[in-house]
Amino acid sequence: MTQQQKHLTMRVLMTPDMANFSGIVHGGALLQLLDRAAYACAARYSKRYVVTASLDQVSFKEPIKVGELVTIYANVNYVGRTSMEIGIKAVAEDLTSNQQRHTTSCYFTMVAKDDNGLPTPVPKLDIETQLDQKLYEAGKMRLDMRREIEQRNMELDIDISDQFKAAD
Repeated sequence: MTQQQKHLTMRVLMTPDMANFSGIVHGGALLQLLDRAAYACAARYSKRYVVTASLDQVSFKEPIKVGELVTIYANVNYVGRTSMEIGIKAVAEDLTSNQQRHTTSCYFTMVAKDDNGLPTPVPKLDIETQLDQKLYEAGKMRLDMRREIEQRNMELDIDISDQFKAAD
């Protein structure tokens, strides 16, 4: 039996092109890096091309400055039939003081695709530790919450474009 590759670590130096005029990294630039880490983690786990289906609970805890080294930790928390929840934690390090700060957390849902671009099954997640079990249960809970929110939004029967019709 081969061990599943369900963890990924990625390190990126924050450069001026990622930041605003105050030297603080743009949230969008960071989200792009987090999406890349989620892609790499899910693709490596599933051995498939994957796409981002959703992004939940993005929490920007502290700003990141140009010149800091950001370590992104990605983990497969939950696996459905064709989708995977990837938990992400970003930690910034001041390279002159070695001080580290947890700056960002979020959850990506990634869907595996076959050669025709259709959703395709992914391997069942091996639960090996109590932490794996807790992460799996929390991922399942978030999936259930996303489905409930989607259902409630459908019941409200609101099309997002409706809010812009009044402005025309």
